Amino acid sequence: MEIAMSQEETLERLQRLVQQSLSRWDVPAEASARLINVSENATYLVEAPDGFRSILRVHRENYHSRNAIASELAWSHALGRGGGVETPGYLVGRDGSPIQTAAVEGLPAPRHMVMFAFLPGHEPNPDHDLVAPFAQLGEIAARAHLHSSSWQRPAGFERMTWDESTVFGLTPTWGDWRDGPGIDAAIGDQLERLESTIQRRLARFGKSAERYGLIHADMRLANLLVHENKTRLIDFDDCGFGWFLYDFATGVSFMEDHPQVPALKQAWVEGYRKVRPLSAEEEAEIDTFVMLRRMALLAWIGSHPEVEIAQELAPVFAQGTATLAQAYLDTHA
Repeated sequence: MEIAMSQEETLERLQRLVQQSLSRWDVPAEASARLINVSENATYLVEAPDGFRSILRVHRENYHSRNAIASELAWSHALGRGGGVETPGYLVGRDGSPIQTAAVEGLPAPRHMVMFAFLPGHEPNPDHDLVAPFAQLGEIAARAHLHSSSWQRPAGFERMTWDESTVFGLTPTWGDWRDGPGIDAAIGDQLERLESTIQRRLARFGKSAERYGLIHADMRLANLLVHENKTRLIDFDDCGFGWFLYDFATGVSFMEDHPQVPALKQAWVEGYRKVRPLSAEEEAEIDTFVMLRRMALLAWIGSHPEVEIAQELAPVFAQGTATLAQAYLDTHA
């Protein structure tokens, strides 16, 4: 019987994979890679003594196909060239492909890898004043939505879907929220009522082309870089098809109960309306998408116990979700 590897063992093998794969790109021979983040994927900072820096993403096994990754890069590149959104460029390997696939002894399957240009900046702190960055993020989201609505997608374009069926359906992308940590009978009953309300409201809201399309789907703070008062959006790994308003919800991921969220919502809406129309009806439904995302994250925490942020939030996330659910149901049920 095959024995599952620990997270420490997996990361040790990934480090070997990364270091032996750097020569696939035109990087300095002295370059080395340092792990900086583990979420769906493992992300490394590649550095060399001459000042070279880049970001290497090692994709999670069985999460995206090679074609889906190519589709992500196609939209990110097109958005950066013609959509008015600065996106991180990628480095092409020595073989001419931006996607490299390699294996190392000890890992059960080869891994896809993409190397991105390094962008300066820092991740915003949720306890700092984020009104200005979120106003910029609203403009970025609106430009991305305008571009995605008119962009001619290449043949064979393949990306995931973020809607009620992939959060609540029979085969949810991140698993069943009921398997999340800390869900007792009372919390479970509360969240069942929340799911039913979300389902009803989303069915009424609909999926017209003005409201639903290709989105970034992960605009959380970890995917923002602020540099010289300018906010940039990175990491299109979760981009796919969903409601445009879901992008705001992802922006407040893991901090939905933070006291400044109402101000961030107002700033995002104001920024968005500078670029693209947003009706009063749509604005009134933003909280529904925040709760949809929160439920998806509850499932994610349950299905990703090896990830540090999931471990940190596991003891309190379900109860926090139930508290948010009660406030939501009081005004939306």
